Amino acid sequence: MAKIVTIIDIGSNSVRMVIYEKTSRYAFHLLHEEKSKVRISQDAYKHNGELQEVPMQRTFDALKDFLTISESFKSRKILCVATSALRDAPNKADFLQKVKKKLKLNIKVISGEKEAYLGAIACANLLPKQKNSMSIDIGGGSTEIAFIDGDNVSNTLSLKLGTVRLKELFFDTNELSKAIEYIDKELEELPHTAIKTLIGIGGTFRAVSAAIQKQQNYPLDKLHAYSYDVETFQKYLKEVLQAKTTQELKKLFIKSERFDVIKPGVLILQRVVHKLQAKKIITSGVGVREGVYLSDLLRNSHHKFPHNYNTSVRYILDSYVIHKGYSNNLTHLVKKVFDITHNYFGIEQKYRYELAIAAKLYPAGSSVHFYSQNKHTYYLIQSALEYGFTHQNIMLIATLTRYAKSKLPASSHIQKYKKLLPDEHTCNVLSFLLSLSIALLSHRPRNIDFEIEFQDNELKIISQNKLYLAQETVKKLECSHKEFQVIFL
Repeated sequence: MAKIVTIIDIGSNSVRMVIYEKTSRYAFHLLHEEKSKVRISQDAYKHNGELQEVPMQRTFDALKDFLTISESFKSRKILCVATSALRDAPNKADFLQKVKKKLKLNIKVISGEKEAYLGAIACANLLPKQKNSMSIDIGGGSTEIAFIDGDNVSNTLSLKLGTVRLKELFFDTNELSKAIEYIDKELEELPHTAIKTLIGIGGTFRAVSAAIQKQQNYPLDKLHAYSYDVETFQKYLKEVLQAKTTQELKKLFIKSERFDVIKPGVLILQRVVHKLQAKKIITSGVGVREGVYLSDLLRNSHHKFPHNYNTSVRYILDSYVIHKGYSNNLTHLVKKVFDITHNYFGIEQKYRYELAIAAKLYPAGSSVHFYSQNKHTYYLIQSALEYGFTHQNIMLIATLTRYAKSKLPASSHIQKYKKLLPDEHTCNVLSFLLSLSIALLSHRPRNIDFEIEFQDNELKIISQNKLYLAQETVKKLECSHKEFQVIFL
């Protein structure tokens, strides 16, 4: 696969482009993103699906500029897909041929089931694993649905439900009851399967989740993997549908560009939740574009990453951790220290995972600026540890790296992120264990040159070397358990 790849997705409402760069076999990151609200399907549903000249020209112009941007990044591969608007259009061949002839761009019109599958494999690979869940992607012309269990995708389905479609068929003429009847009729195709989690893809879902975050003063500026309960979701959907004016929508944190299509999308979501009785909502920042990329990247592994592989961790290691040997030693040591002390400290076994990732990524910030290493590692983890982690995972890992080699986490920090962090005792102990492991490797050996044992309240460091720097550094550490001692033998 090419190192730099461009993905273009032509939807009914917007045309979007992402450019990805590989950093190793399965690791990648986003180089550039572009979006244009071309509304290629504008007025099409009033004319039996026929694409109209002005929207087609807008789309052509956007694609032309997208290709110029792609060329500036020296992209070696372009994958372009089109969904509902072109799929349903009787005159789609005219547009496809014009683009191919004048822009030398091949557009692949994909089926609704393929669209549902691509969105679902993006969620299955790039969100925390979910059991018994369903992805829903509300576009301008159609809604795609798939069932996800772990990393397995099944029962893909495409329904003729979309924000622009419903707007033109029902909302422009204020026929809400007919819209509900139409939606419910389409939803009869859903399998009668109880699900635990609803995973939302696409602009409507992201707009709703972003607004709920603002209502709740959510502490982390990240939508991907944002989760909340279905009651909060239903309450907000009802508020949007009851809003009478654009000013009321604005107060609900809906952006002006979505004023005309937010209610059709929200009505679809309301009817879906009513039918499925899901308990949990998860927001996906990925969808068809990422699915197209992953279907190419993972084409030889059944569209799945290797077991226990995380592409975001690998990307940070590839790009920012210069001395991999030190990172590996620190990870190995911190897990060993945790294993022999966590019962003593009263820390749950599950936190071993976040502690190990924090150790692995801790050196990343030094490649940005040595003297502000912790600050940069903290920022990198908050922003770039994107895929496969919950917000709770991300904030704990980031917090541990921020306070590594330093004092225990500030109470003000723990209070600010209270919704996402464990209790203060757990944060303090995990922070101390990471700092202790960093201190014990102050001399940065090629291989760990000491043994550790723990008995009662004493951690014994057994080595033929004096470990002078380690001893000096350990003395400076702050531990919430005053009776805990580190003994060098």
